[in-house]
Amino acid sequence: MDQIQQLQRMIDESSRIVFFGGAGVSTESSIPDFRSTDGLYHQTYQYPPEVIVSHTFFVQKTEEFYDFYKKKMIFPDAQPNPAHLKLAELEKAGKLTAVVTQNIDGLHQKAGSQKVFELHGSVHRNYCQKCHKFFDVNYVAGAEGVPRCDECGGLVKPDVVLYEEGLDASVMRGAVDAISEADMLIIGGTSLVVYPAAGMIDYFHGKHLVLINKDATSRDRQAELCITDPIGEVLGQIRVNP
Repeated sequence: MDQIQQLQRMIDESSRIVFFGGAGVSTESSIPDFRSTDGLYHQTYQYPPEVIVSHTFFVQKTEEFYDFYKKKMIFPDAQPNPAHLKLAELEKAGKLTAVVTQNIDGLHQKAGSQKVFELHGSVHRNYCQKCHKFFDVNYVAGAEGVPRCDECGGLVKPDVVLYEEGLDASVMRGAVDAISEADMLIIGGTSLVVYPAAGMIDYFHGKHLVLINKDATSRDRQAELCITDPIGEVLGQIRVNP
């Protein structure tokens, strides 16, 4: 039995599937990841990317933060790929109970997924730090330099978890509950090195653990099935049988 057939069989016999995904899920939508050979960590900037997207840098060098953020972290025109679409289809069919994502691009929701736990926030939510007015991604992308509130002039900050910031406790709790109640966990497009997010898979005690990632991860030995093909290509071949 080939890997796609194995994956299909596991999905067919599962009814509480949770998908845990990282940047590799969106690379097929032309959004660069961080750690692959052509990812952000391998490009040259005046400061390392992990410094630029830190809370301290945002506070101290706001203009340079936004220069990087607008060019490298927001992609308003990106479209869902077959992975996002298949996961939304599985949820609609009552097979998948939640998506837990480290991504901030909002593509799961764009594809139609309803139950999405965004561990690192979203570029689509931005708030004035003074009056808390909401702004969408286009407001930030279209602002000249640092985006300011059009009502009070306060600094607009993305609802994205920067380095040095903690994850949202209620989002974490919801994701942990979903994973702990799942009978199948599909992990895709993540190197599983970013904590505490990566540690959340320890809450899975279900039957089938599947890893779909181009590179090996520290959890490969625990998985029943490891697939190294592109995730959109893999999930695109799955049939959804309610």
